[in-house]
Amino acid sequence: MLKTERQSKILQILEKEGKVVAKELSIKWDVSEDTIRRDLREMDSFGLLKRVHGGAFPASASALTFSERTEENIDAKKELALKAVKIIKDGQVLLIDGSTTNLFLAQEIPLEFKGTIITNSPSISLALSKHPNTDIILLGGTFFKESFVTVGLDVIEVLKNIRADLCFLGVYSLHPDFGISIPHIEESHVKRQMIKSSNKIAALVTRSKLNTISNYLVGPVSELDYLITEDGPLSHNLNKYMELGIEII
Repeated sequence: MLKTERQSKILQILEKEGKVVAKELSIKWDVSEDTIRRDLREMDSFGLLKRVHGGAFPASASALTFSERTEENIDAKKELALKAVKIIKDGQVLLIDGSTTNLFLAQEIPLEFKGTIITNSPSISLALSKHPNTDIILLGGTFFKESFVTVGLDVIEVLKNIRADLCFLGVYSLHPDFGISIPHIEESHVKRQMIKSSNKIAALVTRSKLNTISNYLVGPVSELDYLITEDGPLSHNLNKYMELGIEII
């Protein structure tokens, strides 16, 4: 089997199964594990997959700026926001992580919502500024320009003293085996504390983020209570997420 054919088949398996194991491919195709590892290294260097010890996972899309992400998948993000707002109840303390999808969520929260919203996103706090019955707490810290959020020890220390009813976690990549991951280590620390500081965790996840991995692990997928994703036929199987006890919306 030619290298180009092997690599094409590897991508097909990743799309269908969500991962590849080098040893299994070497047996299946009667080639050495070194050959498969070379294929995976080369494909990783081109951003086609994310190589890990013993195999590979699908790679997430290249990191975009906040402004670029705001203009991406607008209809899908609005759809997710409309679904997510239905699990919000008056009187709750909400923790809303900064993300472009969560910004759409903030814009859908009814003006009459009575409760407290804590966020590390200046954009989300501004979107909620006209809600008369909503107390808004903006977490202060170092402003991370790539994602328009505050990060650092100051943010984490404040979060340690909070117990939110529901957290909407910003998710970059989600994989049932690898976990929740993102491309920036600064944000991973804040997200981990957000999970610890909340009773329930929800994530609004567009189709392109499902079954992919990025550079820095936030935690296992089982940390999620709600996975809010798009309607219609998905190329990725959601059974593994449901088996982890996550409610799919």
